[in-house]
Amino acid sequence: MPQPRTVNLLIFLATLGLMAVALFMQYVWELTPCYLCIVQRVFVTLTGLIALAAFIHNPGVRGVRIYGGATCVSALAGAGFSIRQLWLQSLPEDLVPACGPPADYLFDALPLMEVIPMLLRGDGNCAEVQWSLFSISIPGYTLIAFAGLALLGGYQVLRLKHTGP
Repeated sequence: MPQPRTVNLLIFLATLGLMAVALFMQYVWELTPCYLCIVQRVFVTLTGLIALAAFIHNPGVRGVRIYGGATCVSALAGAGFSIRQLWLQSLPEDLVPACGPPADYLFDALPLMEVIPMLLRGDGNCAEVQWSLFSISIPGYTLIAFAGLALLGGYQVLRLKHTGP
């Protein structure tokens, strides 16, 4: 049974890898992230920061469970946005919402409290499949990653005994 600290390091490194792939796809392959992609990146980063804090803090049993629960909740929230984007991608073309302006423009032109709901809903750009492998698009792989992160967080919550400081 791996130590809680090892699991937290694994979660952090996984999120670091996910963000590296996302940035590679954006800057090397020039794939523009849609609104929901940006929201998913926020939850990948949040999940990783929670795991990093848990790794550094190295808490006792109760803290391991609290950090594990926070990791699980963050990953499940990210999974929800992945599912939303997969749903948008599955819509017939006539039901796809209209495309909005680029996210950079939104942040420059509108107050943050108006931008956030727009990002959370997504738009027509989120329905476009920019890349896929084995017929699975980017949000499909992100959903798989979030499921794995949520399972690791849940494992931290439900572990029967704590073997560490």
